[in-house]
Amino acid sequence: MHIPDGYLSPATCAVGYAVTAPMVAVASRTMRRRVKNRQVPTLAMLSAMCFLIMMFNIPIPDGTTAHAIGGVLVAVLLGPWAGLIAVSVALAFQALLFGDGGVLVYGVNVFNMAIVLPFVGYAVYRLLAGQAGLTSRRRVLAAAIGGYVGLNASALACGIELGIQPELFHNAHGVPLYSPYHLSQTIPAMMLAHLTVAGLVEAALTGGVLAYLQRANLPLLRINHPTVPAGAGTRVRGRLKPAQVAVTAVVLMALLTPLGMLAPGGAFGEDSAANLNLKKAHLSAVPSGLQRYNGFWHHAMFSGYDFSHDRHPVFGYLLSALVGVAAIAVVAFGLTYLAVRLSRSRRSEHQHSQLADSQLTGVR
Repeated sequence: MHIPDGYLSPATCAVGYAVTAPMVAVASRTMRRRVKNRQVPTLAMLSAMCFLIMMFNIPIPDGTTAHAIGGVLVAVLLGPWAGLIAVSVALAFQALLFGDGGVLVYGVNVFNMAIVLPFVGYAVYRLLAGQAGLTSRRRVLAAAIGGYVGLNASALACGIELGIQPELFHNAHGVPLYSPYHLSQTIPAMMLAHLTVAGLVEAALTGGVLAYLQRANLPLLRINHPTVPAGAGTRVRGRLKPAQVAVTAVVLMALLTPLGMLAPGGAFGEDSAANLNLKKAHLSAVPSGLQRYNGFWHHAMFSGYDFSHDRHPVFGYLLSALVGVAAIAVVAFGLTYLAVRLSRSRRSEHQHSQLADSQLTGVR
């Protein structure tokens, strides 16, 4: 689902940035108001967890691969705006450090995976959960279905974006300039992978983590559900700090990331220009626009999640996971912490201003 540079026209990429930039700005302001200092480490770890989840490539029956994202889980725990921040930070590092997804097309990837996925998934979760107690099984089921629907909505958006390129952008002879795949190819390919496999993984992840937290860490669930009653029927076994839960999950997943290398093939629509299957796309040559922009960003330190040029692929994949986790956690922590501090500083200045005005009024 990480669209590389060259598959979308510059005009489509510009629209992606135009749509996502205001959303990211709103998310930043929202997080300044809602996130407290003690929740910053949790958001940072959840962003790192999304990065790791996307490193697990799952085999699909048609010979390609797909992956879950984890954005709906972040939305359920901290709200959809937090999901936008967490996933967009992870996507930025994947594109810049690992060459996974394009830089020109980053805005579109953010729209698909950091906006469509958490907001659609969270809306489904809220609709199905209704007024159920915080520890009810209904919320677990609602979260699982939300994860499934959110991921497939994201995949559908990606399929449409890729599939409309040949219709909108082609030369005088009708030859595609960018993505060579039509809607009749992109939508079935994307939806087969995510309806049958990746969506189920996203559902299991979202529902499973929520079910665990119902028993082990209600305070973490309270962050985004402050007024929801706990309900009955679930025994809370103990309390763990939210950061402890997040760190444990991230460390475990980092150690298991090389399992993603077991999946054969690659994801649909993510081939480099050199590896494009021309016969499958009914082409005699690589589309000119795809050829021109496909290598736009060539400064990735760990291209393909490796640093050893396939001499030590497992170690390279593991090291990439550790580097990515550390970088994403630090940046996500720093950005969120600064946003919270800035918000507090502005509130403090506003309060001092009001106090000074009231004192001045009293003197008069």
